[in-house]
Amino acid sequence: MPETPTELIDSPAAWKASLAALLCLGLAFGAPLVTTVSLKSIAADMGGARSIPALGGSLAWLGSAVGGLLMGRLAGRFGIRWTVIGGALSIFIGLYISTLGKPWQLWVGHGLFVGLLGLGGLNAPLYVYVSHWFRRRRGSALALLSSGNYIAGACWPVAFEKVTATWGWRTTMLAYGVIQLVGILVLARLFLAPAPEVSAAAGSHTGAGSGRLAGLKPNAVFAAIALAGFLCCVPMAMPQGHLVALCSDRGLTPAVGATMLSVLLTVAFLSRQVWGAVSDRIGGIRTALVSSFMQAAAVSGYLFVQQQSGLFTVSIAFALGFSALIPSYVLAVRELFPPQEAHWRVPTVLLMTGSGMATGGWLAGYLFDKSGSYDLPFAVGVGANVLNLVVLAALTWLLYRTRGRQYGVAGLHSSSG
Repeated sequence: MPETPTELIDSPAAWKASLAALLCLGLAFGAPLVTTVSLKSIAADMGGARSIPALGGSLAWLGSAVGGLLMGRLAGRFGIRWTVIGGALSIFIGLYISTLGKPWQLWVGHGLFVGLLGLGGLNAPLYVYVSHWFRRRRGSALALLSSGNYIAGACWPVAFEKVTATWGWRTTMLAYGVIQLVGILVLARLFLAPAPEVSAAAGSHTGAGSGRLAGLKPNAVFAAIALAGFLCCVPMAMPQGHLVALCSDRGLTPAVGATMLSVLLTVAFLSRQVWGAVSDRIGGIRTALVSSFMQAAAVSGYLFVQQQSGLFTVSIAFALGFSALIPSYVLAVRELFPPQEAHWRVPTVLLMTGSGMATGGWLAGYLFDKSGSYDLPFAVGVGANVLNLVVLAALTWLLYRTRGRQYGVAGLHSSSG
């Protein structure tokens, strides 16, 4: 006898779908990492300015964020499987265009095809998709899914560095385009079944209503969450996008820098799973507040540490701090707003976090070109992180004041649908 939608939620089938979605993102997010690892080589081939490949990576993030708004609706209409397959094909096309040699081709390939149509077809739609499979363990499931880019970061940078050193960055991009396309096609075809909560909730479009949330209009709370997401991701993007180049500037080899990036993202993946369990207990906003404080302290460390051992230590601390942030914002949206609004609220929050990543990655390259050092970019990143802490602290206080000590545990889970 087939399982009902209610029985499928939080079931082994839900975890199987989540694991398939995670692997899809792990393959998709490998694409912009080629540019991260090969930043200096690409810059040398395109006039020497690091802001050129840095902008390409930033456009991929920005395109992913903007594309999620459209692709989330398409996934709701035509099914997650088709948007994911279309996204993988677009990533392949984008990597091919990026190898053609001109800066504008790199930007179009990464911004339009890798980002807007590619990652946009996977990232936000898969967040919404997985969130519909869970209620009680939603925080843990979102933490797992959001580790897709860290799976990519743990697996690919060292391999990309070796292949790029031997055959060049263009060959690396083309070969990886084929690998991710084949892998995602197989996973989407075999494992991405329709989510149960979509059919169960159909017809009950109640929205946030005209009431107040934390003493404010619901959309005001939502805007604050989105702003916090943007501000925290500006500093978050800087080490992830420039760590290999920063290590090279401080006398370390590119291989050491690539290894450090892999260690950073491996630690981020592991710690994110712990943060997921924590967020199931204390809620999304509180989790983001604690994580953001830890990130600010770690990013500050890059301003003072020069030696290899110190850089490894700071990178691990950074990974432990920032790893909770993006899934905690998605969890907060699902806790505070009705499930029928997830198809646009979740992509909108991811638009803001992706815009923050894009801004931070590009800004670090731009400020480096202006100052000749990564000190100024990281100082600006710390400033953005402080503003993020102010917003999150205000939200935490308002929600705690209106919902009491049950915020983040029973009170919010009962409203998440």
